[in-house]
Order: sequence, then structure tokens, then C-alpha cells
Amino acid sequence: MGRDRRGMRRRFTVHAAGDVLAAGDARTPANARTGPGIRTRLSIRTGLKWKLSAAIALVGALVALALSLVVHNAARVSMLDNARDVQDERVQFAQRIYESTGRFQFGTKIDDPAMPRELLAKASEGRRATFVAEHGNGVPDIWAAVPLKDGRVLSLHTRFTDRSATVMKDLDQALVIGSIAVVFGGCALGVLIGGQFSRRLRKAATAAEQVAQGQTDVRVREAIGGFVRDETDDLARAVDAMADTLRQRLEAERRVTADIAHELRTPVTGLLTAAELLPPGRPSELVKDRAQAMRTLVEDVLEVARLDSATERAELHDIMLGEFITRRVAVRGGDVTVRVVHESEVTTDPRRLERILGNLLANAAKHGKPPVEVTVEGRVVRVRDHGPGFPEALLDEGPSRFRTGSSDRAGHGHGLGLTIAAGQARVLGARLTFRNVRVPGAGDEAPAEGAVAVLWLPEHAPTSTGSFPMLGVP
Repeated sequence: MGRDRRGMRRRFTVHAAGDVLAAGDARTPANARTGPGIRTRLSIRTGLKWKLSAAIALVGALVALALSLVVHNAARVSMLDNARDVQDERVQFAQRIYESTGRFQFGTKIDDPAMPRELLAKASEGRRATFVAEHGNGVPDIWAAVPLKDGRVLSLHTRFTDRSATVMKDLDQALVIGSIAVVFGGCALGVLIGGQFSRRLRKAATAAEQVAQGQTDVRVREAIGGFVRDETDDLARAVDAMADTLRQRLEAERRVTADIAHELRTPVTGLLTAAELLPPGRPSELVKDRAQAMRTLVEDVLEVARLDSATERAELHDIMLGEFITRRVAVRGGDVTVRVVHESEVTTDPRRLERILGNLLANAAKHGKPPVEVTVEGRVVRVRDHGPGFPEALLDEGPSRFRTGSSDRAGHGHGLGLTIAAGQARVLGARLTFRNVRVPGAGDEAPAEGAVAVLWLPEHAPTSTGSFPMLGVP
């Protein structure tokens, strides 16, 4: 509940479940955090289904490309082998005709000067051979040569047939179409599988957020549903187990705190009664003062325990907010001014609203500097002082019991005032925000010129209390 003297650059918001609002008047995402030691990193957010779709499409494209190359080369080699076999049969037939009749068949030639050197070398060795001569236009020549009895070489060559070239062209076209189909099919499959997995994760995240907001009856495993069991189910069971363990520990802590405070109630009341019987004097006044402080502490601890149990319910009444705030501030007295900018009728619990207002004013009077200003504008109540501002820990994490933000623990409170105010705000379905005030145009390092606590009452009457605060740090 206490403050230090440093200017703070972060803000804290506590509000009812299902609403995330940063201090000030602008909405910001709950995970947008900036401040000392925290760097803002630019990132690209994409869905899991698109990542999975892109991965499947990429793998499909690579596989399709590899298979297309393999099929293309295999088909071309097979056709060339067939063409060489045909050319070899032709040159053998032409050899027999030439040696028996002296006539040339199929356009054969003797010692053709255009014959490739490799083929000529084989024929000179007395071996029948075939050869494929590649050209820049992509259509090869098929050569065949056979040595004659007189030492000369009979050769034959033809172009790769147009029919074979057409078949290769059609094959390449079919491979391209098939590859494109594989890529698009992979994308569709990735979107389908990734979308289902992404929906399950989103359901799990939503259920986990509800658990974090205090909805103890929500189970992540039941929220994601489905018949397929995968890693998402393992994650959901782990989150449920963790939530159960934390819930048990928090409940045990709350019960211990409440039991201790309840047990202290009777002896503290007796001590306070006994102090009233002491003779007048400075010692008796000190005893009464400390006994009263202990009694107040015990009552505050009991109230915090009740608020943590999430069993508190608001007793609703219709009130004129500006008139109500003005009367309550007048009863308290002190250097506090009230300004009603716009009157509004609200449905709320007057007792809890008075408790919130009293704690905010007490905090401003104890840790801030006068003048303290209360502004009512519609359903919004602002309490501002002109002190050193809220401490960094409170702006970053919110009010915390038994933490005051002051290095000197003596006489600076117990950190329960703002904790109770935040808890009562949740019961009312309201939002309670904290921020520091600086001179317009001043940097983040400039010292604060005051602190502002803003209570945002709901437009409609609260139907549930919530359990834990939602934090939003701009």
C-alpha cells in the first residue's frame, strides 16, 4: 500500500474477469509490456495451420520436383535405349544388304566424315556400336556403325523421332500438373490438420485463461473435447493438474490466514477492552493505540481472506454516484475536494463502494501529498494526490498484501488497503487502475507529480464476483 519516490513508467490494472484494460483510458493487449529491462521486440504472428500448411506444401514441392526429375530422366533414357536398339538392328540389316547386293539402305554411308570420333574409334576396333550425339536444341542424333570386311565403316544416323519428343513433352506437362496438384493438396491438408490442432490449442488457451481468472469449475481437458488423443490432451491434463495443485495451495493458505486472524480476534478484543481499564496517561494511550492497530490488522486480514475465497456477493442498490461520493468524503473530512463532472445513477453495493473509496483516500493521505482530489464523471471515480507516485512494484504487478514498496518497514502500513480495494472492486464487477501523473511532454524518467487511482464501475449490475485480478501493463 506504500509508495517510493521514484517516477514510474508502467501502469497496473485490476478488473473483473473477461475484460482487459490498461490504466488510463486506452485499451491495450494484456501481454503488451514495456518498462525498464524489458525490450520491445517486433514479431510476426501466424497461425499454426498456416505454418503446417506451408511446411507440407514445401515438402510436397520438393518431393514432386525430385520425382519429376527422376521420372523425366528415366523415361528419356528408356526412349534413347529403344532408339539405339532400333538403330543397331537397322545398321545390321543394311550391312547384310550392302555386302550381298552393294546397295545402301536407310540412308547409310561409308566412312561418313560427320561420324563422331568416339563411334569411329569403336568401329575401327572392329566392334559394332551405337552413339547418341547431343545438340543445343535438345533433340539428339542416334548413330550406329558397323565395320565391313574391307576395313571401311558403314554408318547410319537419324534424328530422335518426333513422336518420342512429343511423348516427352506430354510427360513433362503431366509431371508439372501433378506437382502443382501435390502442392495445393498439401496446402489443403495442412490447413485441415493444422486448423483442427489450432482450434484445440485455442480452446485450451481460453480455458486456461478462465482458470487464471478464478473460474474453478473450468477444466481444460473437457473444453478442448474431441475423440482424438494427442499431445494437446497431455498439455490439457498437465494444466488441469497444475491448476488443481495451485488451487489447493491457495485455499490452504487462505484457510490458515483466516484461522489465524479469527483466533487472534478474541485475545485482541480482550486486550483492547483491558486497555480501556488502564489509568489515564501516556503508557495507556500507547497500549490502546497498538491494540487498536492490531485489531484493525486482524479485521483487514479476515476481509482479504473472505475476498480470496470468491464467495462474496454484492448487495445491490441504486444510488446517485456523485451525491454518494460527496456525502462520504464530507463525513471523512480532511483536505479532500470533490468535483462532480457528470452525475450518474449506478447499481452497486454502497458498503463496498464506500470501503474502496475510504481505502483509496487513506492511501492518498498517508503516502501522497495534499491536495487530494476526487472527480466523478459518469461511472468513473478518480482519486488523485500530488505526492511522489505509486511504486514500481505496484504499477507492474498490482497491490500485494504485506508489501508496501518502502524499504523502511516501520510504521508504513501492511499493504492491505489497496489489496482490499482491488478485491472489493472485483466483487462489484468494477475495474481499479493505478497510474502516475507527469508533466505533459515529460519523459518516462521524469519524476511523478502525483498518483491517480481510477475506479470504473460497470454499466450493468455484477452477476459474479471473479476471483483473481487480470493484469494489463501498457
